Amino acid sequence: MSKILIRGAKVLGGEPQDVLIDGETVVRTGTGIEAGDATVIEAAGQILLPGLVDLHTHLREPGREDSETVLTGTKAAAVGGFTAVHAMANTFPVADTAGVVEQVWRLGKESGYCDVQPVGAVTVGLEGKQLAELGAMHDSAAGVKVFSDDGKCVDDAVIMRRALEYVKAFDGVVAQHAQEPRLTEGAQMNEGVVSAELGLGGWPAVAEESIIARDVLLAAHVGSRVHICHLSTAGSVEIIRWAKSKGWNVTAEVTPHHLLLTDELVRTYNPVYKVNPPLRTEADVMALREALADGTIDCVATDHAPHPHEDKDCEWAAAAMGMVGLETALSVVQQTMVDTGLLDWAGVADRMSVRPAAIGRLEGHGRPVSAGEPANLTLVDPAYRGAVDPAGFASRSRNTPYEGRELPGRVTHTFLRGRATVVDGKLA
Repeated sequence: MSKILIRGAKVLGGEPQDVLIDGETVVRTGTGIEAGDATVIEAAGQILLPGLVDLHTHLREPGREDSETVLTGTKAAAVGGFTAVHAMANTFPVADTAGVVEQVWRLGKESGYCDVQPVGAVTVGLEGKQLAELGAMHDSAAGVKVFSDDGKCVDDAVIMRRALEYVKAFDGVVAQHAQEPRLTEGAQMNEGVVSAELGLGGWPAVAEESIIARDVLLAAHVGSRVHICHLSTAGSVEIIRWAKSKGWNVTAEVTPHHLLLTDELVRTYNPVYKVNPPLRTEADVMALREALADGTIDCVATDHAPHPHEDKDCEWAAAAMGMVGLETALSVVQQTMVDTGLLDWAGVADRMSVRPAAIGRLEGHGRPVSAGEPANLTLVDPAYRGAVDPAGFASRSRNTPYEGRELPGRVTHTFLRGRATVVDGKLA
């Protein structure tokens, strides 16, 4: 690998600096660094961040390669500025054994576009009845630390307690998809004014909040770590804030789409807006932004959920739930959090790199941009403005809610251990 000199970038949005990369490592930062034989990237006006880390990505392989593969998903991640993603377990077969998580981990190694850390299922087949091989998945080559039945809730309190007790042995974490199944039978969208007017089955906020309340209490009782996936309501924020005030080991994430979009969009009946948990109200969106800003919500996670054309180009009731998000996540965060003054770029680095890496216990990521650290880096042009065109996505799927919408910012370069995976906004 050759030397790379990034010249004049604003590290974490601060004063312009030069950053010299040699091999896999940042070897020097400062001003007036001589290039020597290094490749020079002129980065005046751009923001240099640690490589982004996603705690919640659906790569679909094995089993649903028509939606996404580890290769196409990691290409999308790199374009979005990510150097590591956590691959959720709802594949076919389910990632509930050491063999399947190792397969996903090895596919990630082969792709080379970003690190892939598999998430193991909590229960066998995601069926919520019997604990999966948590210890074996942790002891495998994949070294699984995060476990989730995402897509389904671990609704049995005894199973959830056992999982929390089990992962404690190796500092693991259970990431809960908070959805009380009996309260969401037949639900199609957020329960509220819009669902009543449209006559669509409502998904009440309490279906999320009741599970979160139970699980933070369980985590406190057994002294374990619980992480709440895709927080979507103001009430959920209050429960997390209360749990943290008690000193309990509770963390939470929010998706970019829940920071920007509301249930008013469902009036179009466009299935691109159908997602789990559903888009909520403007009041919920504002509460989520404030909670991300004040640290109650720890991180942004994409919940990148690719689907083939036929699963979204149909009537609302029959459509699959989910949105792609890797390639637009940073732009949405810039629009909702940075351009509104709620977060600075150092805060973005914290919420999209440092904290998710810490929650996932992912070594080598979320590190400072300083000498001696791994060169996992993302360079962003915050002045860019452009309409989202899914035809140009690296992802295999196109189910974005932002098609045609102008979003700010563009990732110009991504570096994985000193090797450029994206150059001038295009895959290397």
